[in-house]
Amino acid sequence: MASRPTSDPTRTFRGSIDATRASLSGRGSGRPHPLLSMERPSHPDYEVHKRTLHQELLDSLDFEEVGNVPKEKLRVRLQNDLTERLERRTLPLNRLERDRMVQEILDNVLGLGPLEPLLADPAVSDILVNGPHQVYVDRGGKLTLTNTRFDDNRHLMQIIDRIVVAVGRRVDEQHPMVDARMADGSRINAIIPPLALDGPVLSIRRFSKKPLTAADLTDRGSVPHPLMLVLKGTVQVGLNTLISGGTGSGKTTLLNVLSGFIPEDERIITIEDSAELRLQQPHVVRLETRPPNLEGRGEVTQRDLVRNSLRMRPDRIILGEVRGTESIDMLTAMNTGHEGSLATIHANNTRDALARLETMVGMGMPNMRTQAIRETVVRAIDLLIQQTRFPDGSRRITSITEVVGLEGETLLTQDIFVFEQTGVDERGKVRGVFRATGVRPHFADRLATHGIHLSDRLFSFRMEV
Repeated sequence: MASRPTSDPTRTFRGSIDATRASLSGRGSGRPHPLLSMERPSHPDYEVHKRTLHQELLDSLDFEEVGNVPKEKLRVRLQNDLTERLERRTLPLNRLERDRMVQEILDNVLGLGPLEPLLADPAVSDILVNGPHQVYVDRGGKLTLTNTRFDDNRHLMQIIDRIVVAVGRRVDEQHPMVDARMADGSRINAIIPPLALDGPVLSIRRFSKKPLTAADLTDRGSVPHPLMLVLKGTVQVGLNTLISGGTGSGKTTLLNVLSGFIPEDERIITIEDSAELRLQQPHVVRLETRPPNLEGRGEVTQRDLVRNSLRMRPDRIILGEVRGTESIDMLTAMNTGHEGSLATIHANNTRDALARLETMVGMGMPNMRTQAIRETVVRAIDLLIQQTRFPDGSRRITSITEVVGLEGETLLTQDIFVFEQTGVDERGKVRGVFRATGVRPHFADRLATHGIHLSDRLFSFRMEV
C-alpha cells in the first residue's frame, strides 16, 4: 500500500479534472444527486466517524493504480469498499445515515465534496461559499442559506484547489484571486486569505444547458409579447442597443435572446470576459479576453479584441459588457457602419447608463470635450433597455428608451415603454403594469422602411402583471 501524501492525493487521479468538469456542467448519470433528498444526520459523532472512514480509505489506496481505473468503475469500487468498512463497524447510525456517509466520502474523493448536491440541482444558478460554514444558493432569483458545510478552511481550500487545477490555474498566497471559466461555461471566482479575512470565498455562476428563448421571457412575465415583437424589429433593422441593469438582473439573458433575432446571413463577432453567450446562428465568431500569466504577461483586453474585430469584417459586434476604455472603440464601430451592435452595461437606469458610458470614454480620452463625447454617444446608441431584478426574484424590462439627440450639451431621451410596480401580493410577488408612454418613437419610420409596421394601438398598450 502506498503511503498518503501530505497534499490532497485525489488531485493525482487521472480522471479528476474530467470529473470536476463533469460535475460543474451537470453531466453524469442524469439522476438527482442522492443527498438532495437526505436530511443531515443529527448524530453528534457522525462527522467524527466520517472523517475516520475517509482517512482509512485514502490510506488504503494506491494512487498510481487507481489513476488507471475508469471513473465510473472506480466509483463503484470505492462505494463497495466504503460500504464493507461500515458494515464491519458497530456504529450507532441508521441505514440512511450510512448511505449518506458513503455518498459524502465519494463526493470528497471523486468530486467537489459538499458542492456536489448543489451542482446536481438544475434550479441552482449561483453557489456562493462564504467560508466553510456558510453556503448560499440562488434559486429563481432568491438567495437561500443552505445546510451545506465544509469541515474547515483546509477542506474548502482542497475543493477550490481541485477546481482551479482543472482549468490550469493556481491559487495561493502569492496569487490569492482567480477568475476562470470552466469547460461548460460556468464562471468560477475564488479569493482566499489574506485578502478574504474570514476564510476562503468561492463563487460559482452556472448557466442553463438550454438557453432561454423569447417565448420563455414572455411566459415568465419579463416582457410582454408586443414589446418583444418591437425589440425583434429593432434588432432586425440594425438599431445599436445598450442593455443596462444591476448584477443578476438578467442583462446577459436578454442579450442572448435579442441576438437570436439577428438574420442568419450576417457575420457576428462576440467579445466577452467570460464566454456566456450561446448564439444559434451559423456564422458566429466567439472571442474571449485573457488574463495575464503568472509573470504578468500575455493579457488580452476587451479593447484589444474590439479593435481586432474591426479587421475581421463583422456585420454585428456583440460586447458582453462595456466596462472600460473599450467603449471608445465600440462607439467608433457603431458610428462607422457596424449597425445593429449590442452590448450590456451596469447601471441602475438608462440615464445612469449614458452617464457611465460618457465617463468611460472620458477616462480613455481625457482631452476630449464633453460635447464631443456626447455627440459620439448620440450618433452611436439608438436604443436603451433597462433590466431590473425585483425583491421577489423576478426579472423584468422596466423601460425601453430611445436616444433622440443632443440639445446643447444635454442628451435627449424618451421612454417608449415602462414597467411600474404597483404593489406586492400576499405571496410576496411583485405586481405592476407594463404600459406605453404614448410617444411614437423615431425608429418607427426606420422599421416601416423594412416592412415592419408598428400599430398605433401599440402606443396605448397597457398590461397588468
